[in-house]
Amino acid sequence: MHLLFVDESGTPPKPHAQEQSYFVIAGLVIPEDRWTGLRDKLIGAKRAAGYRGELKWRFFAPKNDDDDNPMRDWDKDAKNQFRDRIFRIITEAKSCRIIACASEGMTAYGLGNVSTQDDLYFRTYKPVTERFQYFLQDVTRTSGRDTYGIIVADHRGKGDDDSMRIRHERLIRENGGYTSDSSNFIEGLFFSPSHLSIGIQLVDMIAGAIWRAQSHGDRTWYDLLRPSFRTSNEGQIDGYGLVRFPKKGWQGRVLD
Repeated sequence: MHLLFVDESGTPPKPHAQEQSYFVIAGLVIPEDRWTGLRDKLIGAKRAAGYRGELKWRFFAPKNDDDDNPMRDWDKDAKNQFRDRIFRIITEAKSCRIIACASEGMTAYGLGNVSTQDDLYFRTYKPVTERFQYFLQDVTRTSGRDTYGIIVADHRGKGDDDSMRIRHERLIRENGGYTSDSSNFIEGLFFSPSHLSIGIQLVDMIAGAIWRAQSHGDRTWYDLLRPSFRTSNEGQIDGYGLVRFPKKGWQGRVLD
């Protein structure tokens, strides 16, 4: 069994936004027998650093002084050392894999079949589920045993969760055409509040690093995560571990 935890970074832009912007949905694949180890390492890292509470990418921003930010009084070096340790927990888990999609707002709306922020959110989510299915098929082929997975998403609110659940159910039932087979998925889409989920907290950090690299060209943390991305046999990340939507007409930088 493999668990795919998914979370986002950035906000889907409105249809008539005048500036190009990016939205990222990232997934972290964790084999069931590796989850306990990751949990213990993350809890240990928090305790060692004196970090109390939920892990969030936005807490690392230089001017973030939110009341719930455990690092309000930390200096830059302390934050970066802690963040480096968190990312190494991910990359040291060799059987864990990152799968993500970055969408380009103005380019996506120019397609004609993306007309709302909800459309853009789902079209960014869809490639992540497809690459997860491909990943499960790859594991099945190499192991000789059927391999299955479940998807756990961050709880966003009842209305948003209901909409996402309905679209996800339609996606996994519409096999063929432009929709990949989803026969290795178990049940539907599960939701978990981020403060209660180790997987969601880790993938929040991943999504933030990808968004930072895509939107601002700052690859500092993205490059640290590169060994954990799903790749082609030749080591290519683009299209395998990080999908661009839409690929045709893409105007921004290509991360690989």
